[in-house]
Amino acid sequence: MPYKRDVYERAVYKEPAPIRDHENPFQSMVERFDVAAEILELDPGFYEYLVTPARIHITAVPVVMDSGRVKVFEGYRVIHNDILGPSKGGIRYAPDVNLDEVKALAAWMTWKCAVVNVPFGGAKGGVVCNPSDMSPGELERLTRRYAANLIDVFGPEKDIPAPDMNTNAQIMAWILDTYSMHTRHTSNAVVTGKPIMLGGSHGRHEATGRGVMTVTLAAMDKIGMRPTDARVAVQGFGNVGSIAAKLLQEQGCRIVAVSDVSGGYYNEDGLDVIAMMEYANANKRSLDGYQKAQKISNDELLTLEVDVLVPAAKEDQITRHNADQINAKIIAEGANGPTTPIADQMLKEKGVLVVPDILANAGGVTVSYFEWVQDRQGYFWTLDRVNRRLDRMMRTAFDTVYSASQKYDVTLRIGAYVLAVDKVAQALSMRGIYA
Repeated sequence: MPYKRDVYERAVYKEPAPIRDHENPFQSMVERFDVAAEILELDPGFYEYLVTPARIHITAVPVVMDSGRVKVFEGYRVIHNDILGPSKGGIRYAPDVNLDEVKALAAWMTWKCAVVNVPFGGAKGGVVCNPSDMSPGELERLTRRYAANLIDVFGPEKDIPAPDMNTNAQIMAWILDTYSMHTRHTSNAVVTGKPIMLGGSHGRHEATGRGVMTVTLAAMDKIGMRPTDARVAVQGFGNVGSIAAKLLQEQGCRIVAVSDVSGGYYNEDGLDVIAMMEYANANKRSLDGYQKAQKISNDELLTLEVDVLVPAAKEDQITRHNADQINAKIIAEGANGPTTPIADQMLKEKGVLVVPDILANAGGVTVSYFEWVQDRQGYFWTLDRVNRRLDRMMRTAFDTVYSASQKYDVTLRIGAYVLAVDKVAQALSMRGIYA
């Protein structure tokens, strides 16, 4: 059928399809989408509609630096889809942010929301900058100008940003204030992941890591693995990785390795995750110099003899070059897009159970949805209620995805894509195409 990727590329770029780069994050998303589309026998027109970002915003962000010099940064906001509801997605600040990455992340948000049954579409934003080289004042001016440039894009019922890599509750507070100053009323629901005193939700900071823990335990149940018997390695020790490690340890798992940009840290007898979190917090969010573990490389961590591997760093960490060396029985993707399509196939042949990113790390957007609901109601929930509802939604989503994978005899990733694409396609069919 004529809904394969070459149709999309010709339609969007108006030129012959380029040589495919399997480690381009957007193309990685499209390759998985293709498989789901074929299983669903998706209408060719719906294929093009659902794979193509609805809107792409590229904006110059001029900032007066502390030196007095004006520096111009490039900012992005991609709205991939808003069929199920207002678009939702984080904003990342990083020197290597690029449009393909943001497009992929926005698409993953569309499928992620559909998988966990949250009534949002997908979006993502980014600014090309190095926040570690910027003062708080420069970051505030950058954030406010970026928000002002996108004032007609953002909105509680249009597009709702959240924190992502190198952004946090303070940056969300600046966006909230900038938006509110322009609209002349306080609009708490315009962002999520903000401080609790400004309408943030209990449990939001831990939500993504908690979701990773919940689906990891669910995956263990499916293969008959007990948490107390499980050795776990976690790549990435930021918000997601550190909290997932802490919560899995609380469930009885032995965390034998973690890593951050400074490298990996290994102890066969188990690491003290709480102590490592305290060390990182006191050391500019870095484990560099930590002495109570054997130093290994990030590459070595991925191939350790463990039961569970949690890649919670960045895209394209498990590739054709190292997938055959993976020894874990379960991979729970805390990061977005950590496994390339070719690596996916290699892991399938090895019998590794991969809990895909669009399911495993959906805890963040789930509690973001809870925060948005609380803001709109003006009534806020306890931490216990947030966590109970998050655990229930994540476990339900895992069971639904697992059932789909069994029904179609596919991996959990393809099962998740089939569910998500089918849901959004059905919503599109019911709404129709406005002309």
